[in-house]
Amino acid sequence: MLRIAVASGKGGTGKTTVAANLARVASLRLSGVAYADCDVEEPNGHIFLKPVITEDIPVGHLTPRVDEKRCTLCGKCGEICRFSAIVCLDDRVMTFPEMCHACGGCRLVCPEDAITEVSREIGRLAKGSAGPIQFLHGLLNVGEALSVPVIRAVKAAIPDVDLVLIDAPPGTSCPVIESVRGSDYLVLVTEPTPFGLHDLKLAVDTARALGLRMGLVINRAGIGNRDVYAYCRESGLPILEEIPDDRRIAELYSRGELASDHLQGIQALFSGLLDRVLLLARSEEAGPDPLKRQERNPS
Repeated sequence: MLRIAVASGKGGTGKTTVAANLARVASLRLSGVAYADCDVEEPNGHIFLKPVITEDIPVGHLTPRVDEKRCTLCGKCGEICRFSAIVCLDDRVMTFPEMCHACGGCRLVCPEDAITEVSREIGRLAKGSAGPIQFLHGLLNVGEALSVPVIRAVKAAIPDVDLVLIDAPPGTSCPVIESVRGSDYLVLVTEPTPFGLHDLKLAVDTARALGLRMGLVINRAGIGNRDVYAYCRESGLPILEEIPDDRRIAELYSRGELASDHLQGIQALFSGLLDRVLLLARSEEAGPDPLKRQERNPS
């Protein structure tokens, strides 16, 4: 099973557009394809793939519960918690479940065995299918701060198929790291603008720290400037594909439709991108792009 993650240094670059279209063209050629939307704070892959949801599963998160009759207010639980999710006061112990990272340390250090862990629902996991594509997404409950447990639930539910497309959250924070960790290849998506370049550099640094192989898709090619192309040359980051700044694509996006379903040229573009990504993901070499594509002039 190959796991291809699609990510971006910032929101609004077209990350979900790339992930969903790749899933669609892959399903036309492979017998087993899954799409996992790990952008659990704001999943939107379902808007484009329009899956039929067959399972809606609660996602729980362990948090401490204190037995006040056994507690001696020794304070050891509060001392070990780096996130102040449990605090020992003069007359009682207070817990803040939203801050808890479920490490279990407070329970382990309690000398009176006064702390137990209980599950608290923080989100949902939806499973279903979009035609031949097996579909999963997580949804973090409103007001919850920790999305990583929901992302882990999504990844744990991924079926054993030929190809998995993981739609990661934008940025470079912990949810992104959890989403892309363990992937065979990472596709980064950016726009050729100064803001896009700034956040692309952060995403590349994060991916390199994780030891991930990666390539770049430039969306809305033709706008902005050439600084992203210069950065790719200097850093050895392969440009896998350029998606043109095409009004037709934007109109389809606004209606929640996939460009690869309606525009033959765009379907061919994503089919070619899939070929390149699969070749690189299956390659044992983690060095420069063996395809060495020539940079196109987007003008």
